[in-house]
Formats: sequence, structure tokens, C-alpha cells
Amino acid sequence: MNILVIGSGGREHALVWKLAQSPQATRIWCAPGNAGIAAERLAANGALVECAPISAEDLPALLAFAAAKAIDLTVVGPDNPLALGIVDLFQTHGRRIWGVNQKAAQFESSKVFSQNFMEKHGIPTAAAGTFDDPVAAKRFAAKLGGRCVVKADGLALGKGVLMCENQAEAERAVDEIMVGRAFGAAGARTVIQEYLAGMEVSLHALCDGHTAKLFPTSQDHKRALDGDLGLNTGGMGTYSPTPFLTDAELAEVSRQILEPFMHGCVAEGIDYRGILFPGVMLTKAGPKVLEFNSRFGDPETQVYLTRLENDLVELLEASVSGTLGNLELKWRPQTAVCVVLASGGYPGNYAKGKVITGLAAADALPDTKVFHAGTTLQDGQMVTNGGRVLGVTALGNDLLAAQSAAYAAVEKIHFEGAQFRRDIAAKALPPQA
Repeated sequence: MNILVIGSGGREHALVWKLAQSPQATRIWCAPGNAGIAAERLAANGALVECAPISAEDLPALLAFAAAKAIDLTVVGPDNPLALGIVDLFQTHGRRIWGVNQKAAQFESSKVFSQNFMEKHGIPTAAAGTFDDPVAAKRFAAKLGGRCVVKADGLALGKGVLMCENQAEAERAVDEIMVGRAFGAAGARTVIQEYLAGMEVSLHALCDGHTAKLFPTSQDHKRALDGDLGLNTGGMGTYSPTPFLTDAELAEVSRQILEPFMHGCVAEGIDYRGILFPGVMLTKAGPKVLEFNSRFGDPETQVYLTRLENDLVELLEASVSGTLGNLELKWRPQTAVCVVLASGGYPGNYAKGKVITGLAAADALPDTKVFHAGTTLQDGQMVTNGGRVLGVTALGNDLLAAQSAAYAAVEKIHFEGAQFRRDIAAKALPPQA
């Protein structure tokens, strides 16, 4: 089977790495890919994965490439091409593709659409208002006492969410998003939500239009600095599973969130095939959805796919064909921890082209995999090429073992200005650990 993966980050490296293990995969391309992806080999024949220099948002070029290479299955990683309608385009031309269509992608591409859907279909979420007028937005924030979350409506690379503790902060956030347009056109409208207290977890479910298969829990660390301080990022590290939900509680979350979501989609004519990724806050009043994403989380993908025992090709094919009900998801019992190594200054301005050393030593450690996010080869050397550079991922028999293994690998990798959080998974460990 010829497979094309679209994207260039750690999520896509993890997808390629797992797809390459399938005996069904005989050639894999990634567009545009990265230096780590280009070093992966297929289990079936030892062939190297090939990177194609095509932007993930150049839909006509991707379609032409898929036709030229006789691609049997295209796998879409990032949110932008989904929101632009790549799935609809490929399907119109008879090409098999995994990911949500443009209508379904609205759950991520429009916070307003998502909020309205949740309220309409009884999915537990925060009290919220949607606004296209800054004055009205500030007035609503004042009703919440200024303690709120201000979200840009559109896609903003996971960064268009500002947490506010008081009215002054809320007004600054509204001005930054709606007036200053810090996130561009994504800030033309905002959603302002009540500030929910509790433990946040990331849930994922693979969907095929009528069936949703829930993954184990994971937890992302969105803030740049230890102790959940600093700016929001695309994710500084994850672990899976978390200890915050028992199996029975997870089943209840599925009943409260997944079932009304799928029923709502059917009622509104939304054919949801792909990944549903709700961020959920476990509040004293029960689980509440913070937001929906319509693709794999990054870096959640790294911890999920290192634990997944199934053939990923088989799962994605079932998602496309509507036969997920015939399959059972199988997971390794070990815990996985991923620590993101980022460029100095991220998520603000950062330099590129810093030489990376120690990758082979880190990858050689047992049950450890270094996923590349922002890397490239320059004059034969591996160098940084993005904000998040690497996702250092390790398995362990328990959370402490996995955490220790991941940080042992991190310590072997060096590049100028490297930054990472030192408290990934700490919320799930006793303080003395």
C-alpha cells in the first residue's frame, strides 16, 4: 500500500513511525515532512520514508502528487488542511483519505460553532458567550468578574487562548485578540468562557461516522514554563494514561460527551470520520468540555502511538470505511511520557539553525523514541527548524519509570538555547517523587 502523510511536526513523525510498522505499508511519503521522518524505514521492506517538498496547505499540489504516486491512503495530520477542505477535495477526485471533512473540521476551526453545538446538544461545557464586538465582549467578561478564558474563534496554532484572572486582564485579552488582531483573522470573533477549576485531561476518540472508539486518557502541558506558568504553547509534553479517571469514570465521560456528540453530528448531517480530540476539565460538577479539536493532539500522538498495539493502517482504514465497530483498540500496559525540547524564546520569537547533538545516544536508550518536530538537515548536520524541536518519548512500567527514562534521554540531547519543562507528569506523582 502506498501511503501519503501530510504535515511536518512531531505528530506526523509519530504517525509515519507507526504506519511504517504495518505489513501493509510498502511505500510512505510525507509532505513536507522533516529530517527525522526521512530517516524512518518500513518494516515490510526496509525502504526509507520519502519526504516531498509540498506545503501541507497546497491542496492542488498534494492532490496531483497523490495521483502521480498512486497513493492508496492519504493521512492528514494538521488542522489547517482539514479546515481548507482537503478531505472533500480528495474524495471528489476519488482518492481515499483519512481525516475529517470541512464541515466536521468546524469543531476546531470555529470556537463559536463548537460552543453553539455543545449548548444545543447538551454536551457539558463552560458557560460562555460569543462576540464580534469588543465592547460587548468586555461587558460579558465583567459579568464573570473578569475571571474568564478569552478564545479567538479561528485557528491560531493552539495559542489563541488567553487565561484571565481579573477584568483588567480580560479587557487586555479582548483588545489583543479583537482589536490588535494578535492572531490575525482568527480573532474577528471571540468566545469568552467562565474559568473552570479542576484537572484538565486530553481525550481522543477514533470515529467512523457512527462509532467512536475512546482512547485512554492523556494530559498535555500547554504552558511554556514549569508550574503551568508562562505563555500558552502548542504543548510542552504529555503522558498517558493519567490516574485521574477510573475505567468506570471514563465510560461515564464517554456517555456524557461522546454519545451526544455523535448523535448531534448525525442530526446535523455531519459525517464525522477521523479523530475527535476534546480537551476536558474535571470539575467538581463533573467533566466539562473546554474545546474540541478535529485531529490528533501534538504531542499527545507521541504517547498514544508508542502505547498502541493495533496496526494503525487497519484502524485508519476502518475509520474511513465505517467499520470501526468490528475492531477493538489494544494498548500496552506501560506508561508513556513525552518531553518536548523547544527553541529558546518559544512560543515567542526564536532562532533556527542551531546544531543538535546527542540524538543517536538518546534514541539508543531502551524503550525510547525521539520524534522530530522542527528539524532539518543543513550541510550534513541536524539543526533546529521550528519552535518545538523534538518530542523525547519513553515507556516505563509505571509513571515514575517512564518520566525518569524520558528525562534521561533529554539530558543526552543538546542545542543552543534548548528549553524544556522539568515537571512533565508531576501532577500525577506524589510530591516527594
